[in-house]
Amino acid sequence: MTIHESAIVILGASGDLTKRKLLPALARLFKTGKLTQSSIIIGSGRTDFDDEGFRNRFDVPEDVKQILFYHSGIKGLKNYISKKGSFTRVIFFFALPPSVYVTTARELSEEGFGNEARLIIEKPFGYDFESAQTINNALHKYYDESQLFRIDHYLAKEAIQNILVFRFANALFDPIWNSRYIEEIQINACERIGVENRGAYFDKSGIIRDMIQNHLVQLMCLLTMEPPVSLNAEDIRLQKINILKVIDYTECKRFQYNGYRDEPGVASDSTTETYAELKLYINNFRWINMPIYIRAGKALNRKGTEIGIKFKALPRLLFNKHGEIKQNRIIFKIQPTEGIILDLSGKIPGSDFQITETKMKFCYRDHFGSEIEGAYEKLLLDALEGDRTLFVSSEETELSWQKIGSLLDTGTLRFYDQGKIPIELTLTDWLDFEKYENSCQ
Repeated sequence: MTIHESAIVILGASGDLTKRKLLPALARLFKTGKLTQSSIIIGSGRTDFDDEGFRNRFDVPEDVKQILFYHSGIKGLKNYISKKGSFTRVIFFFALPPSVYVTTARELSEEGFGNEARLIIEKPFGYDFESAQTINNALHKYYDESQLFRIDHYLAKEAIQNILVFRFANALFDPIWNSRYIEEIQINACERIGVENRGAYFDKSGIIRDMIQNHLVQLMCLLTMEPPVSLNAEDIRLQKINILKVIDYTECKRFQYNGYRDEPGVASDSTTETYAELKLYINNFRWINMPIYIRAGKALNRKGTEIGIKFKALPRLLFNKHGEIKQNRIIFKIQPTEGIILDLSGKIPGSDFQITETKMKFCYRDHFGSEIEGAYEKLLLDALEGDRTLFVSSEETELSWQKIGSLLDTGTLRFYDQGKIPIELTLTDWLDFEKYENSCQ
């Protein structure tokens, strides 16, 4: 779809997010013809720029700069936009601290922006259930839920969207996608780096709030939900909510890397976790009694976001009389390289039925080249089109906080050395994710 006659307003446009993510994404949309000269991009903030000074901050093509403008603050913004032309929709991207979301929404409403407005809000959506509910209730005073786009850039990754296609466009997998055949699921998000310059923010949140409650729980919902009746955003959202309603967290281990308390912005006596592992169950007919493990952490020995599906062992018959055949696995590689790997068993050529592990792999780079649409590019386009499929609803946000609330800031805090994963204290055996490290490179 080509977007015509839209005004895209970036609130907090002098910040790093605009330069690193938003303007490059909008420039790519313009380059591919999805955004045209009939639309405009307006930066807004407290800093006093003229149009030329604002344009010169960004390394984007000249034709993109021609539709790029700057307006200081929200007061007078409606009249400013009307003088630029007639626009059917006005998109506001909140590149702002969460603490000012509600006051900003109120100011936009008082300025006269109504049904034509759509608000794109970055995470975090609250700090816990009560704060999320408070924010949602306050936002709903000024704008309808259909106008609120809570952005979760993880959901826009191609490898995550492909989970739905993998599950629901292949008759091969649906009959075995349940606890009768699958022994456990593991979801990991590992980073080599520490908190770097985000210490002040991270120390008030921790890895459970920063990664697990939103990104990884949403990923888990797509992986385990029932088939929606259509690809309509509301039908998909309904199935995710049905999963969130029946989650039961049973265990949580929290860790902190040695040296974290010396990071800039971090309290000297901080008890914030930088690595966590959660165990949960989904109490429905499809997944009853099958554990799911979610892990996320910083300053570990590797980088990667992946999902491991471990199938149940074969009976001790035929080739598996001694129980030596490894259980089948499916590995979804989300980042840094995207792909799907099926870990199977096969016969060694020329042998007397000697069995070895063999892999079947689908790598995005091999099939589609290196040009994969970026997350912000996809989400901005969806918001312009009014497609809320990859955005998080208020009900999802509150349910996710409500379910995970009892795990926040509780339990013994353990410690680990930077560059290591505390495997010896894990809730279950790792699925040897390291051996798939070089797949799809």
